[in-house]
Amino acid sequence: MLVRFLAALAVVLLANFSAQAQQAPSRLDEIVKRGTLRVGMTGDYQPFTYLDKTTQQFRGFDVDMAEALGKALGVKVEFVKTAWPNLTKDFEADQFDIAMGGVSVTLDRQKRGFFSTPIMREGKTPIARCSEVGKYQTLSDIDKKGTRVIVNPGGTNERFARANIRDAEINVFSDNTVIFDEIAKGNADLMMTDASETRYQQKQHAGVLCAVHPEKPFDFSEKAYWLQRDMALKAFVDQWLHIAMEDGSYRKIYAAWFD
Repeated sequence: MLVRFLAALAVVLLANFSAQAQQAPSRLDEIVKRGTLRVGMTGDYQPFTYLDKTTQQFRGFDVDMAEALGKALGVKVEFVKTAWPNLTKDFEADQFDIAMGGVSVTLDRQKRGFFSTPIMREGKTPIARCSEVGKYQTLSDIDKKGTRVIVNPGGTNERFARANIRDAEINVFSDNTVIFDEIAKGNADLMMTDASETRYQQKQHAGVLCAVHPEKPFDFSEKAYWLQRDMALKAFVDQWLHIAMEDGSYRKIYAAWFD
């Protein structure tokens, strides 16, 4: 008797759960109904994202990718300013649907949301004055008293430096948009950041700053888009990325900023 009662109860509960699941709109449904995709960006990580303080307009690789995603969804893109130290807090507060702009995949972030298909393979590597590249080939070369390592606060760059540097000096510099100028001016010796950024900054500071073995970074990481936990939204973004990578549109946007 008890077994039959429990079986009947399980059927009722399952039916109610299925009905509720069918009625509850997904994040993807909400975005389409709202007509806007809210994209969180720091605006300080070129060439992925940069916020022009005069015009208050974002530009960069992931800005173009966000606009392409919005077009695929049939909605407008609303950029939401955040910062690396506040990124997780703002994400958990539902300030945006997706974080873009050179976001690295981490297990801590994975616990809080979903990541899209990776868009780029990365790793931390140094950038230094071209005349001193030979001095900073390994972590042991870098981690010596007298070496001045500069980092931007709150992101994976600072975490990597603090995890690997014991004897060298670590200086936190708050403005990531001009942090590389500090190396060029001699106020710091090097920065360890993603290989893609070192390549980009090497072009911006031609003959002054040089990426140190960006083809062989110190560690492994990937960049992807950080999504609020919704399987429908993740499925759409993954499919959009798959098509973009196959039809050449991803490569076209990539070439405009990295090549």
